[in-house]
Amino acid sequence: MSYARQMLDNSPRTLNLDAGVLAAAIDALDDCVQACTADIDADLSEQNLSDMVKCIRLCLECSDVCVATRGVLSRSESGSRITRRLLEVCVASCKTCGDECERHAQRHAHCRVCAEACRQCEQACRALLDALK
Repeated sequence: MSYARQMLDNSPRTLNLDAGVLAAAIDALDDCVQACTADIDADLSEQNLSDMVKCIRLCLECSDVCVATRGVLSRSESGSRITRRLLEVCVASCKTCGDECERHAQRHAHCRVCAEACRQCEQACRALLDALK
């Protein structure tokens, strides 16, 4: 069981949605931040660094959006308008970053892993958005 789920299960606040869906989104956000951060580092070590600039920028953006979304989900009311907007932005950022990483995935395994993490995060945030409707 993830720490996010343990914290939700032991929190005195009452959730108005499935804790499993919320915990899955928080865990996916954590994974995406880690994958994007590691991918940036790997991209910076590639021979053709100029080919990786867009990927690096999108990974930086995706990581920042995921960190903000994770923080808000971990401490605020899940159904707020701000939470929904952040989730929508996170879905868009993960999709864009995942698309760019997929472009490099055949040449760079680290980009393939990052694309997978972005896709998982995108799906988990969409599931949470659906649960909030």
